[in-house]
Amino acid sequence: MELITARTRMRPLEEGDLPGLREILQDPVAMTAYEHAFTEEEVQAWLRNQLRRYREEGGLGLLAVLDRKSGAFLGQAGLTWQSVEADRVLEIGYLFCRRHWHKGYATEAARALRAYAFETLGAGAVYSIIRDSNLASQAVARRNGMAPVRRFIKHYYNTDMPHDAWRITREEFEALSEAEK
Repeated sequence: MELITARTRMRPLEEGDLPGLREILQDPVAMTAYEHAFTEEEVQAWLRNQLRRYREEGGLGLLAVLDRKSGAFLGQAGLTWQSVEADRVLEIGYLFCRRHWHKGYATEAARALRAYAFETLGAGAVYSIIRDSNLASQAVARRNGMAPVRRFIKHYYNTDMPHDAWRITREEFEALSEAEK
C-alpha cells in the first residue's frame, strides 16, 4: 500500500525508518498518550508489529509518512484493526515527529487514509481512537469529519486511560463536499 498526497508519500515502514521511529517513540512529549517514551526494545517491537500487520492483515498497518520533496521522515500514519471494547474497528492512527507538528501533515495523511478506507476497502465506518486529553489528535479527527461516539477505558502501561472512539460513516463521508474530501 502506498498513498500520495499533496505534500507526502506514505509507504510501508522498513528497517531504515528506525531513526525516525526512535525520534517519535522515544520522545516523552510525543508519547504522552502512551504514558511513557519507548525503550529501544519497544521501538524494535513496534516495527516488528507493523511488519507482521502488513503480512497478516492484507497490507494494513502504520505507514511511513515522508516529505514528497525531500524524502524526510515526518511520522507514521495508517489503517489498523483495533478493539473498542468488544467491537473490532478499522482505525486511522497517526504519530508524527514533534518537529513536524502543527503543519497539517496529520490531517493530510488522515484524509488520504479515510478516502482509501471508503473508496478502496469499501469500509462502512472508520474510527480514530484518541485519549480524552489529546486535544491535538481530537482536532485532526474533527477536521477528518469525525465525531466522538463512545468513551471507554484502555488499560496500558499500568494506567487506566479514558479514550474516545471518533467515527465517520460511509454515508457521512459521501455527504462531504469535494473540498472537504
